[in-house]
Amino acid sequence: MLDKTSSKVYGNHVTTLLNHLKGTRLEAGLSQQALAGLAGISRQAYSALESGSSNPSTEVALRLARALKTSVDHLFSLPEAAPQQMLAELVSPPGDDSPTTLGEPSSRVQLVQVGDRLLARPVSRTGSTRQSLIRAEGVALGEPGIDNLVEVQPFDDMDSETTSLGLLGCDPAGALMEPALNRHGINLVLSEEGSHQALAGLARGEAHVAGCHLRDEETGEFNFPWVFKLIPFPCTLITFASWQQGFIVSPGNPLDIRGAEDLARPEIKIINRRSGSGSRSLLDRLLHRSGLPTAAVTGYSQEAGGHLAVASTVASGQADAGVGVEAAATALGLGFVPLEEERYDLVIPNHFLDHAGVQVLLDLLRQSGLRRRVETLGGYDVSAMGLPVSRN
Repeated sequence: MLDKTSSKVYGNHVTTLLNHLKGTRLEAGLSQQALAGLAGISRQAYSALESGSSNPSTEVALRLARALKTSVDHLFSLPEAAPQQMLAELVSPPGDDSPTTLGEPSSRVQLVQVGDRLLARPVSRTGSTRQSLIRAEGVALGEPGIDNLVEVQPFDDMDSETTSLGLLGCDPAGALMEPALNRHGINLVLSEEGSHQALAGLARGEAHVAGCHLRDEETGEFNFPWVFKLIPFPCTLITFASWQQGFIVSPGNPLDIRGAEDLARPEIKIINRRSGSGSRSLLDRLLHRSGLPTAAVTGYSQEAGGHLAVASTVASGQADAGVGVEAAATALGLGFVPLEEERYDLVIPNHFLDHAGVQVLLDLLRQSGLRRRVETLGGYDVSAMGLPVSRN
């Protein structure tokens, strides 16, 4: 039987009681009128107690407990206190130059402890294009103040024995690591960001790990040149997987899209990725090689936040093609035209290599179970998963 609640105000303090009156009364086979008589109160007064619209006096509570042959503690109880509010530093998505504001009186936020900083990231800004609701740890109350600190009301008490691991990246397979990390007491806080934005966030100390698939134009090398360019401290690169990037198209590829030159056809509209993402960089390289100006491509200025967002846009018919990974196309039953194989690395600052969450992550990457899960998504080569990357 559902509990009823009632509140009574004492000065500025509100006491809210839970009650189990109805269930206990029904188990005893009593009507409201009968129980009210046994307790020496009117039926109307008893009804108000059972509905939770009023609290009993000490005497009435004792009479009801005696009439129902139970304890007062069984009939009435205080609810659990709300977790203690805390101050956290509000962060914008990496690469977002707009003012860090919430825009709503209470905004859901992810919470992650990175070094000595407790960070709050609004979930509405975490590339909310994943196909499930993004988990949040609490709500931010009001706008940020000095040093961008904002009051946060956690949904649950923060477990001091749980370690949070902040990961910025765009790989749809990243979420597959969450259950295994949770089993080891690691809370994965995953924010969907393009490669350039993820590295920028890592450089600002807003995560423990960043995912990256950026190709250097001069050398053709993946990731290392960009890490050295954007990160001001030593890092270790660990391979997550190699994957196929290409055009995500409608099932059967009815418009016969084969290469970048096809994107100039007037009947084709694309959905692009955000500037700074590896997919956007790939598209720009292909257009440059084909001698096509971006103005010749319908939809070039329309941007999506992640691989699954690109696939969703194509699946809905709002676009005919977009660059993304094969796994995203497979997940939504779409067609795929491969363009390039890329290596997706996890970039870990050396000062976080001994972090408990990072240690569990590195161990997980070496296990066959994760490899099998990722491989079944389609388009992934996991043969080097978990191996350190050496420069060419």
